[in-house]
Amino acid sequence: MAITGYIGGSLVVERLNKSYQVRDSEVAALQDINLSIGEGEFISIVGASGCGKSTLLRIIAGLENGHDGSVKLGDRRIAGPGLDRGMVFQEHRLIPWLTVEQNVAFGLNGLPHGETERLVREHLELVGLSGFAKAHPHQLSGGMAQRVAIARALVNQPKLLLLDEPFGALDALTKIQMQQEILRIWEVEQTTMVLVTHDIDEAIYLGDRVVIMSNRPGTVKRLISVDLPRPRDRSSFEFVQLRREIYAEFFAEAEKPFAYAI
Repeated sequence: MAITGYIGGSLVVERLNKSYQVRDSEVAALQDINLSIGEGEFISIVGASGCGKSTLLRIIAGLENGHDGSVKLGDRRIAGPGLDRGMVFQEHRLIPWLTVEQNVAFGLNGLPHGETERLVREHLELVGLSGFAKAHPHQLSGGMAQRVAIARALVNQPKLLLLDEPFGALDALTKIQMQQEILRIWEVEQTTMVLVTHDIDEAIYLGDRVVIMSNRPGTVKRLISVDLPRPRDRSSFEFVQLRREIYAEFFAEAEKPFAYAI
């Protein structure tokens, strides 16, 4: 689905600041965020709870306003939600009374019936759920429900997919399977992806780069390139060294005063 006037899936965040009013005081959530993400890149964002990483994701999604600075996708400034961005949350947020295919088709408005059917069918095939089109969410496992949520987020063929701790509620084995699945989808679709996670192994396994955020107010403390071939071996010396490097940043950050989370 072409987006008229849209150029590319690159994301540029410049001098982004976001504050909240809490009782009688103003609390800074994000401070001077500057970040450039190339088209087709997979970026992982890690940071302590309350550092503002999910707030950053919601601003990129167009779900948060009242901030200073600029967020642009391609040649367009983000001022609200749009079909050029999809988002997957930690909870699948499927509509329980709709079937799998109806959930995936929910955001497709104004298309001919045949085109809607084709897009839904293709995206269920993409996430490996072709045989579950008529099932309802309660009939699915947690991993399967998240696959449906991913298909729903991708069915409008966005240039950017935002992933807000999408596998955090899954068991360890399902989580690893879903990490492999989202990587496969990324390689097929070549969609720019931004993942927020608490899981450092997940960040390294999936990301081309890892963005480390400071405690509140959240800033981009460091960018680490993950120059490891895929599929990545989590037990390799290079992977373990990167893990240690990121953990060292967290330990250093833990020694600083930390404002309460909003």
